[in-house]
Amino acid sequence: MPVNTAKTQEVWVRYAYCRDAGHAKYVEKVDVCESMFAGDQWRHEDKEALAKVRRPALTINKILSTVSNVLGEQIYNRSEISYRPRSGAPAATADVLNKVFKQISDNNQLDWKRSDVFTDGIIGSRGFYDVRLGHDDQMQGEVRIEVPNPKNVILDPDGEEYDPDSWSEVFLTKWVTADDIAVLYNEKDAEILRNKGIAAYPFGYDSIDTRRDRIGAPNNPFYTSTTYDDSNVNRSIRLIERQYRTLTAQKHFVSNEGDMRPIPEEFDRNKIAFFVEKFGFKVIKKLVRRIKWCVIADDVLLHDDWSPYKHFTIIPFFPHFRHGRTIGLVENLTGPQELLNKTTSQELHVLNTTANSGWKIKAGSLINMSAEQLEAKGAQTGIVLELKEIDDAEKIQPNTTPQGLDRMSFKAEESIKTISGVSDSAQGMDRADVAAKAIQQKRQAGSTHLAKPLDNLTRTDFMLARNILDIVQEFYTEARIFTITHDRATGETEQVAINQVDQTTGEVVNDLMIGEYDVVVTSVPQREVLEDSQFDQALAMRQEGIGIPDEVLIDSSRLMNKKDIIKKMAAAASSPQAQQAQQLALEGQKAEVDKTNAETVQKHADAGLKQAKAAETMVKAHKDAATPPEQEQGDGGAALTKAHADIQLDQQKFAHEQQVDFAKLALDREKEQAKLQLKAKDDAEKRADARAAAAQAAAQAKVSFTSPEKTA
Repeated sequence: MPVNTAKTQEVWVRYAYCRDAGHAKYVEKVDVCESMFAGDQWRHEDKEALAKVRRPALTINKILSTVSNVLGEQIYNRSEISYRPRSGAPAATADVLNKVFKQISDNNQLDWKRSDVFTDGIIGSRGFYDVRLGHDDQMQGEVRIEVPNPKNVILDPDGEEYDPDSWSEVFLTKWVTADDIAVLYNEKDAEILRNKGIAAYPFGYDSIDTRRDRIGAPNNPFYTSTTYDDSNVNRSIRLIERQYRTLTAQKHFVSNEGDMRPIPEEFDRNKIAFFVEKFGFKVIKKLVRRIKWCVIADDVLLHDDWSPYKHFTIIPFFPHFRHGRTIGLVENLTGPQELLNKTTSQELHVLNTTANSGWKIKAGSLINMSAEQLEAKGAQTGIVLELKEIDDAEKIQPNTTPQGLDRMSFKAEESIKTISGVSDSAQGMDRADVAAKAIQQKRQAGSTHLAKPLDNLTRTDFMLARNILDIVQEFYTEARIFTITHDRATGETEQVAINQVDQTTGEVVNDLMIGEYDVVVTSVPQREVLEDSQFDQALAMRQEGIGIPDEVLIDSSRLMNKKDIIKKMAAAASSPQAQQAQQLALEGQKAEVDKTNAETVQKHADAGLKQAKAAETMVKAHKDAATPPEQEQGDGGAALTKAHADIQLDQQKFAHEQQVDFAKLALDREKEQAKLQLKAKDDAEKRADARAAAAQAAAQAKVSFTSPEKTA
């Protein structure tokens, strides 16, 4: 694109206004916070002044450990993003969108980039994602998530809300090479900017970029080699991207339910007519604020067109946001950290002056050294002074240590803990006599200080998922196949196809363009912490007698090569020897059950026999009582009464014996079951010990065969 002085001048003037309206001051704050975090906590002039008078300048970097603890809390609390259908959208499509987001997350290493954004926010009060389409290895484009330097993102000075959808503009500036210009835009503009000296830049040198972060030491970015052409590696060209909203009339599709969608610019009349005829849409013109995208490099206009996205590509994270003002953690720890450094240095200075307080001598009284030598060596242990008179020299008594000086350093450390909310319990530095339950309660109370930053990080996750959803529905329109990894331990994967046409019905399967979806963000522990918890619970259930399979224990553990171990266990379980042993065990258990059932049947038969004998005795007694001699009626009544009593006694005895038999039978069953469980547990432990020994032997063999170069 040829040079466009009017447009580039407009962008530059607006850029300079936004820079001077607050961004330059923010960059100065970030420089201080970054230096404090890195341990460069003394101003250069202060350190030089102390060095001239030979006074110490100690650095006790408490900010590093405090911030690291906060960052660890974020790592242990990941977020899980999912989509939920609304307004009649198909639930199956929502499931596919969840899988597509998982593929995008894995492809962009989102977990690590999320930690980088959180780190930028905690240290410098601002962190950003940059979400746009990339065409590096996908012709149709795929979502790319980058983490720009917060110093290079210039926000709308009039913005006062967290969500960028309420901002009017945003700038993104970065340094690139001439070859980058040729690849991203065109070669003609790259040649114009290649090896362009500082005198040729009409807009001059930007003071913000003198502080740009990089691996090497700061130097002039406009440096050009006089001997070689290094424009392919020297990042001396600064791009300025401006995304801003402007009012325009745009055509929209309107459905029968009233939902409106903007019509893409590339849709011609025939394509619009096709959608109107097929879906019954109406077409209206509506006044909207669309995003314009302009890119310049000095006075060269590289791009000026409508943005293809519905939102700004920049997504912010602010730990604390108050009506446009962003607040991090390190900026509030700067004062206590400087107090700690100064008081600790002063304590060391007092100790040094105590050891070398000086001497008072009479003029010409020293014999074995001069006054200058005494000044240099007067603090040495065992120094010998040869004097003309004994009273000619006197050691100066130093001042006592100022009262409360040591308390100042203690107060500075306590201030750092109080402001950050990171106590000794959170850092694992409690006294040995503190109860574990009390430590846990203190840690939970300390995590409350991070509730707001983590809540704002969840808010950022919501905006990230929302913008990715809009990009997917807008640009993932052709047929694609994604490979989703469900479990990295076992290597379980799934292939998901989108926008595929069913040959039988002619319908599009998994059409992501259809429907509206809500974003759901939930916080979950990091996988390592979750695995530890799952393993502990599974092991406790196994110890309580619940039949947790060995595969479940291994899968929830953090063993190396879990996939191989599980596969070997499955292969061993399906081997002929294992199947034969399992068959023998089942036959043994069946034999035990048959034996127990036979004993039960025998006991029931004995009980029936006893009951039959008792009934026979009772019938005989009734018969004898019914036909007695006339003279023996009285004796017959007594005999009948005695027979009834004997029958009742036999029945009670039989009932008691039956209860005893059943109790013994139940006890025998419990003993047999206990023996079987104990035997199964012993067998499982033996198998686990054998597998552990085999794994250890394999690991040792692997180490022994590893070459020294590979080990290093």
